[in-house]
Amino acid sequence: MSTDLLPPDELERRLRAIGDERYHVHHPFHRLLHGGKLTKPQVQAWALNRYYYQASIPRKDATLLARLSTPELRREWRRRLVDHDGDGTAPGGVERWLKLTDGLGLDRDYVISLQGLLPGTRFAVDAYVAWVRDRSVLEAVASSLTEMFSPNIISERVSGMLRNYDFVTADTLAYFTPRLTQAPQDVAFALEYVKREARSRAEQDQVLGALRFKCDLLWAQLDALHFAYVEPALPPPGAFRP
Repeated sequence: MSTDLLPPDELERRLRAIGDERYHVHHPFHRLLHGGKLTKPQVQAWALNRYYYQASIPRKDATLLARLSTPELRREWRRRLVDHDGDGTAPGGVERWLKLTDGLGLDRDYVISLQGLLPGTRFAVDAYVAWVRDRSVLEAVASSLTEMFSPNIISERVSGMLRNYDFVTADTLAYFTPRLTQAPQDVAFALEYVKREARSRAEQDQVLGALRFKCDLLWAQLDALHFAYVEPALPPPGAFRP
């Protein structure tokens, strides 16, 4: 294995190649979702389980915020908390996701209770929160770089769902509109940070490994959904059943 430091542009190229191969836009469940091939109950199952991921992002970011050493870094990560939690006057991403589950006809108290969550979802999301808490700041920041690929998946998701599902409206999918501007802002900071702070080949490899881990985690959540609600359609005891 080479120990030569990668030029910053080459590191970025390798990060983007990981997304091209591993990002969950390629998962069969997502292709079914965007293509209008799922039933309303299957879409409800996706939204309900995805809520746990959305609601856990601020917890994940808070564990990282506590370890950042400068006011500039803390301000950046505090902005992400506000994006997801809101500021008390404007709703954040977690509240907007609940409007999505409302729009799909799910009981809000049931969604928030997590009673219908798939075990696979819970294990994957909890692993992500713990991973960011326990790994280096460099790796934690790098794991957020899946947002490099999110604008494309958001555009595909919104257009496909509006076109293919008569039970979905633009208001239902309003969660995604702010992310089209928030995600590129997040990426610009995180990508510049990892290119600057990964000062050895070993640290660059950690950055690449962090993005692979995050892509695998997102993929695993869709594996759980596909197994439970598509094929062989065997939801485990206690999980959401339409």
